[in-house]
Amino acid sequence: MKQVSAKSKYYFIGGILIALCGTVCFSVKAIFVKLAYRDASVDAITLLALRMLFSAPFFMVTALFSSSRSGNIKFTNKQWLYIALIGCLGYYVSSLFDFIGLKYVSAGIERLILFTYPTMVLLMSSLIFKEKIKPVQWLAVVVTYFGLAIAFFGESNFTSKHSNDFLFGSLLILICAFTYASYITGSGKLIPQVGSAKFNSYAMSFASIGVLTHFFLMSEVSLIRLPTIVYIYCFLMAVFATVIPSYLISFAIKRIGPDNAAVVSSVGPVSTILLANIFLGETISIWQFAGTALILTGVFIIARQKQM
Repeated sequence: MKQVSAKSKYYFIGGILIALCGTVCFSVKAIFVKLAYRDASVDAITLLALRMLFSAPFFMVTALFSSSRSGNIKFTNKQWLYIALIGCLGYYVSSLFDFIGLKYVSAGIERLILFTYPTMVLLMSSLIFKEKIKPVQWLAVVVTYFGLAIAFFGESNFTSKHSNDFLFGSLLILICAFTYASYITGSGKLIPQVGSAKFNSYAMSFASIGVLTHFFLMSEVSLIRLPTIVYIYCFLMAVFATVIPSYLISFAIKRIGPDNAAVVSSVGPVSTILLANIFLGETISIWQFAGTALILTGVFIIARQKQM
């Protein structure tokens, strides 16, 4: 019995470490985007197209492999349509708002705004699936948005000529959080039916098709005449901030469950703020720390309540 217990303990700890690595890798995405904006003249859709172009082969191969395995459950026509729509919503539409918003706000404030998505998922689940929100969960929502307000107003300077850009960028990131929350809410009903890894592979594949279609129809930029540094940043972003973390989080969810994985992912804003300070020279203010603490408190309360 002790051996089984010890094995389970190490299995759980391993899941925690996997989730931690995946979360930190996801945090690097904003850093690469900001570095690309800093070091080259490039727009958001071009960066997003390159990110998907480099990452799509990994997802497509994994999708085909998962579908060829014995015991594979084939998608219905309705599931195919659902995965295509929700994949484009979560990783095409949402990412596009995120990349454009990062032109105007710091990587640190971007991650803080994005991390309001768990409270949005809570509210959407209540409206769409009629899930009752407990009083303590309402408290978590209030705490989360109060923390965001502290960080937001601490970083903003409404007397500056750039204040409108900051507000515009913040609004885009908030829309990104909303669309990503919609993706999480919708995928929550389908993932148990088809499996997280298979769902992730196909959702990302459809999102890649959506992004590249948008680029080739709307953009006049050539993907083969960009500065070398842009290709380097986008390749690193595709591998280390897209492909690897997406599967690490999937494996972590399988080991420790979605609620525990959500709690571990709370380190995301902190790691982004620290990485932005190291690689981008972004200052860390007391307002950011205070806002981060409150946002993480709200997310932690929601995750703990889901476990009960």
